[in-house]
Amino acid sequence: MVNEVIVRILAERILGGGENPLKQRPFELDDVTNADYRKAVEDYIIVKSGVVEA
Repeated sequence: MVNEVIVRILAERILGGGENPLKQRPFELDDVTNADYRKAVEDYIIVKSGVVEA
């Protein structure tokens, strides 16, 4: 089970060019190493892009 707040924060950092504090560079999808969270972040980004409706 994933925490939707964390998913939103991760996705918004990726979309907004937010910094990854551990790597001192912009946050990227590849930085999400947990498979469940990565899938949830990908889905969030797709829905927010307007390509697919929720």
